[in-house]
Amino acid sequence: MAGERILVGKVGLDGHDRGVKVVARILRDAGYEVIYTGLFQTPATIASAALDEDVDLVGLSMLSGAHLTLAPLVVQELRARGCTAPVVVGGIIPEPHKARLLAAGVAAVLTPGAPADEVERVIREVLDAAR
Repeated sequence: MAGERILVGKVGLDGHDRGVKVVARILRDAGYEVIYTGLFQTPATIASAALDEDVDLVGLSMLSGAHLTLAPLVVQELRARGCTAPVVVGGIIPEPHKARLLAAGVAAVLTPGAPADEVERVIREVLDAAR
């Protein structure tokens, strides 16, 4: 785990950032280095930051309902730039949308209320699978 870097951010017009800050703290407490890009990012700015920061994983917090549009665009931007970091999406994601996100290249989906140990477990599994 030492040295693993995770970028977390908010894509689109969603201005609610409490959840992503809680997740960032959970990941920091678990020993990851966390880079938070802040609110109102675009898929391109997330991809640029992921490359600039040489991250091992990208986490997106999505509460605005735009997850089916924005998350796949982030995956596309990352891959177009040669970044293979897996993408994990957290937020208000209806159950039927999870399969669509996974088919679009998202590695895992977390929903509100996921306990810290589940967040840590999912991130660890995704990072291990990406090796």
